[in-house]
Amino acid sequence: MKDQQGSNRISSGVIAAVSVAVVAVGGSVAWITSQSSNYPTPSNPSGRIDQPAQPSTRQPGNEQTANVYWLRSKENDKNVALVPQPVKIASVLPNQPLEAAFQTLLAGPTEGTDSTTIPKGTKLLGLKAENDQVHVNLSEDFTSGGGSTSMMGRVGQVVYTATTLNPKAKVYIDVNGKPLDVLGGEGVELQQPLTRESFQKNYPL
Repeated sequence: MKDQQGSNRISSGVIAAVSVAVVAVGGSVAWITSQSSNYPTPSNPSGRIDQPAQPSTRQPGNEQTANVYWLRSKENDKNVALVPQPVKIASVLPNQPLEAAFQTLLAGPTEGTDSTTIPKGTKLLGLKAENDQVHVNLSEDFTSGGGSTSMMGRVGQVVYTATTLNPKAKVYIDVNGKPLDVLGGEGVELQQPLTRESFQKNYPL
């Protein structure tokens, strides 16, 4: 009997001790939970600093302004002058601005005061600009019709339009893929490559 009573007392003591421990732990957890609720939870627990999003600077194309050159009669003078018409062009590839300028040139002027001596129907067969050189390949229509003044006028239009983005560039003019050495029935000889400076010196309008 004594041993049984002793066992009962020991069991009761163990149960009481465990109960006290559970209550203590529960109280601690409740206290920690209540304290945690008093502080805001960080929105970025990893500690990483996020940079603000930067606006995109990429654009589908870069807009450039190229000049297309027409002919205009001088007042009280039989001579003509090359006059520029700015054309804004959205481009992606390097040669696109010049190609678009030449398409405008070959289509002809829309303003009444300006003219062109480039024959209607002339087509751009190819164009390449690199290393301060511009190679222009035109259809055979370019050489048809007109006297020496007409021939010089159309050559000037090509040279100045081809050098609109690089005025110092050298221009090579081909017709159907072959260098244009002699132009027109009057046999106007072209000394290629052509530049704005050489055109003004050798082929005055």
